This record gives sequence, structure tokens and C-alpha cells, in this order.
Amino acid sequence: MPGMIRTAQLRVYVAERIAPRPRRVGAAARPWLVEGGFGLLAESMQDDAYVVDWHERRYVCPRRPRLRVLEGLLAFHHAYAEIGGDLIVPEQVATRAAEELDALYAQPAGRSYILTSPWHVPLRWFVAFEPSEREVVTARSGTTIRYRTSLARASDRVVGALDTLRGAGMDEVITDDLDELRAWLEGFPAPAMVELDYGSVAGLFDATSLLFDETAADVQAALEALDHGDMETAMHRYSDAARRWAPFAAVPLSN
Repeated sequence: MPGMIRTAQLRVYVAERIAPRPRRVGAAARPWLVEGGFGLLAESMQDDAYVVDWHERRYVCPRRPRLRVLEGLLAFHHAYAEIGGDLIVPEQVATRAAEELDALYAQPAGRSYILTSPWHVPLRWFVAFEPSEREVVTARSGTTIRYRTSLARASDRVVGALDTLRGAGMDEVITDDLDELRAWLEGFPAPAMVELDYGSVAGLFDATSLLFDETAADVQAALEALDHGDMETAMHRYSDAARRWAPFAAVPLSN
């Protein structure tokens, strides 16, 4: 679709027996339209779920689209308020969104099971996975990359990476985003599975580059080198990963 924003997602799937029941969106839950007629939704508002079978068990990831849209709207408002963001998301719209979001958070299991990133996969997401967990997946929409692991392993890896970065004296500017990921993962019940899906972002790569993309290996190698005090290797491997994704991550800034 012309003009479509390509996105990747990090999802948490919980065991089917403990998953919250999907809800139908009521008539009052309309797409958010703000000044100038900008629509802020790019997916169905049906409150359904992704369902997968993994290691002989069924897992469910509630989509919670309304909640995620409100989170995204407020994130945009806060990030760009000083450079014209108020023209797209005025203060009164942000206030209404915050009030509704607080009400959703107050509900049982009132949280997002999905993190969405436009145009790229954040490098911190790869911290939760081992290179061996990488899968090349071919579907009707094309070829993409997927990683899956248990919630316990993902959480342990993120905590370990934080210990390594802090032990190396890295500034909080570097560790804060990873710490937010740690806190997000820790809020889910076990048993659960974590999935990184390149989604439509995979289409930004040519076929060969996608098949040979090993970002998780680069990130893991950088952390292992840092843990052993080898700053030169750590910077080299991290730079390889950062250069791979930099052109895609810069897309939102190109306009």
C-alpha cells in the first residue's frame, strides 16, 4: 500500500489458559481523528488476538489495539510537542487520550502485549534473543525474520545485558531504554513466549541482505566482548548492527 508505514513488533504470548478474553470494541471506541483530519490508526480496532502453537503448547497475544493506539498517540505528543507536534495532537486531544488510557490500565490485564516500531527494529529488542532462535519465515505477504524464546530466557538476557552495560560504566542514556524493556517483560505471567517479528520492515531489505541479516549475533557478540573488557570488539560489532539499521531508523526524520 503506497505510503504505508512499515512496522516491526515485539510480542508477548501467554499460555492460552491464562490469557485475557478478547473484547469487542464498542461503538464509542472510534478511531482517533485530530486536527486536520489526520487518522492515527493503521490496523483493525477489533480487540482480538494472535494465537500460535509453540513447543506443543498454545499461546495467545491479545492485540489491545485501542490501548496501543492511545499509547502511541501520547508518545508522539510528548516526543514532538516542542517541534510542532501539538498541531497534529493538540493538548486537549492528548488529555482525553490520557484519561481513557488510565481507565484501560485500571482494567484486569490492562496493558499492552505488543511493542511496535516504525521503519526499523530497535537494537535493544535483539538483546532478548540468541542468534540460534532466528527463523526465516515465508508467508503470503513475503519473506520476513522472526525470533522466538521463552519469557524467562528473554528476561534473563535483558537483565544480564543491563548488568554488563552498567558494569562497563555506560551512561543512563544508553541503559534507560533497555531498563524499560526489562520492566515491560517482567510484568507478564509465566509461562509465556516472546516473539520479535520484522513484519513489513523486512520489505526494506533486498532478499540477500535479509537472508544474511544477523543483527542478534552482532548484538550478542558486542555484549560478550564488553563483558570481557574488549571495548574495541564491542564497538566494532555494535557499529556493524547500527549501520545496518541506521538508514531505516532515519526514515521518520527524512520528512
